[in-house]
Amino acid sequence: MDFTPQDDFKWFGEGFEGFPKRLPDDTVEYIIYVIDSKLNDAQVRSQLLSIQKTASDLVKQHLRDYIWQRDSFNLELLRENNKWLLRGTTNYGDSVADEWVIVYMLRGLSRTFNNAWIRVFDTDGEFLLGEAANALPKWLNPEIADNRVWLNSGRLLIIPPGASVAKPGSVGSLKSDMKSLKIEEAISIISKDSNQLTHTPEIEDEAFYRIRSYPAGISENLHHALVTIPRSTASILHRSPSYISAAVEAFYLRDPISLRPLKAANKDGLKFPPDDLVTVSIRFSKVQYAQLRGQEFDPPPMWKSTLADSRLEEKRFMALDIGMKITCGFEMLLSDPANRDKKAVREINVLLEDIASEGDLPTDEEMAKWDRKEDDDKWLDINFEDFEQELSGHARNGQDSKDPSINTDSNANTGFGDKSAQENLRKMVSRFEAFLNSEDAENAEHIDDMDFDDDDEGSDDDSDNDEADDIDEEEFDRAMREMMKLPPEQRADAAPDVLRRAVREIEEYNESDDEAAEDAEEIKKMAEAMERELRGLGALDIHGDEMADLIGGKGKGKEKQVLEK
Repeated sequence: MDFTPQDDFKWFGEGFEGFPKRLPDDTVEYIIYVIDSKLNDAQVRSQLLSIQKTASDLVKQHLRDYIWQRDSFNLELLRENNKWLLRGTTNYGDSVADEWVIVYMLRGLSRTFNNAWIRVFDTDGEFLLGEAANALPKWLNPEIADNRVWLNSGRLLIIPPGASVAKPGSVGSLKSDMKSLKIEEAISIISKDSNQLTHTPEIEDEAFYRIRSYPAGISENLHHALVTIPRSTASILHRSPSYISAAVEAFYLRDPISLRPLKAANKDGLKFPPDDLVTVSIRFSKVQYAQLRGQEFDPPPMWKSTLADSRLEEKRFMALDIGMKITCGFEMLLSDPANRDKKAVREINVLLEDIASEGDLPTDEEMAKWDRKEDDDKWLDINFEDFEQELSGHARNGQDSKDPSINTDSNANTGFGDKSAQENLRKMVSRFEAFLNSEDAENAEHIDDMDFDDDDEGSDDDSDNDEADDIDEEEFDRAMREMMKLPPEQRADAAPDVLRRAVREIEEYNESDDEAAEDAEEIKKMAEAMERELRGLGALDIHGDEMADLIGGKGKGKEKQVLEK
């Protein structure tokens, strides 16, 4: 079959429009347009400024205490292609939760401004569709999804095929519309008739599943812990808790060069010497706290004696260990010349200058009034037995993981992760089960032509045929091992299928090939050995005659001929 590229890429001399734009890894981008034929250019700009102000108010309302992993939610007024718009990008690092907080904020803005049409996408493209993969229509695949997904009035809307504005003198067809849209085409479709876009509640529910508990659920992304740090560090974090993100990242991404300042022979070489230590509550994202807890780190020379004194008290040692890592993160952050122009670094240096000149540090009495919140960190612990139960689709106490009642306080501590992680895992398992039970799984061999690249068209045909003739012993062995992990009753059901696969592998061999015949004999021996082991476990009791026929070569003529060869 001839696969024709659908990327619409034009080479030099053919109207080359530049290479496709690609976002950096772990980055989400969002764009807000005001599409209203009743508004002129100045009114559109004014409306966008109103949206920008409302976004700022929403941040103060819901995200005042939020800790971003790297970048925060931001919107900048821009003019592109003769249109006013709001655009923002956020690098969320390892904290995918930040990306979903942004989705929640954008959806809220779309509810407030009905003429706001919002696009949100990340490095992987239309990630909202990825969340709703099992509910999508068959025509909607990644190759044609660009610029088709929009937020408006709190709804997730999709531009369907056939909605394109026809060019003068041309006749549209379904096939010609099965391609990615340019942003100008998408805006033209919405401007002409926004009713062309489709709204499917099932897709919307799946796409927004992770933010179903927001805004209350936003706080579940945070963790508070008591840590022991220098008073100067505590003062800086009290003034601006968001500085913790830069310090944790500097520590987590450290290298031998960045560690050099920590090897100072005396305290004079440190900006944050381990003197005048105080214990305070610090707010982290859960990802940041896990990054600090999960890293083994040898104490720098100036911290060794301090940590050695606390080893008899586990809780105090943990507070010191986390505090040391935070303080070392600040040291590395401020010492690296590459960070000199970062906003956080400039602000921290100004605060340190004020402290050095004025000695303006909080007293013990003042710090006694600070919040002392401390959260349980059992969500870091994973019981792999419970984890495997969830993966198998069964929650603890025999409850079905798809049962909504599972998300109760009595079941909050199921032995691994926090409540959000458990719910996401259960959702993943239920989606996988739904796929396995769907027609799509049964008809998986009918693959969309668009899912194939044709770069290697016509090449290596002979090698492909040769590979098809090889017995995949590793695959066969894996299948047997997986079957052995099943409960006895499932093992009995699976056994004939595994052996039939062995027979089919042997059938595919060229009977005149001596080497193939030797391999076939080896497979037969493996099957016989497995039969003996399964009989010893009682797994073949209900399939005794059928299994014996397969192993002994009795039954179907062709199978018998191959096994007897």
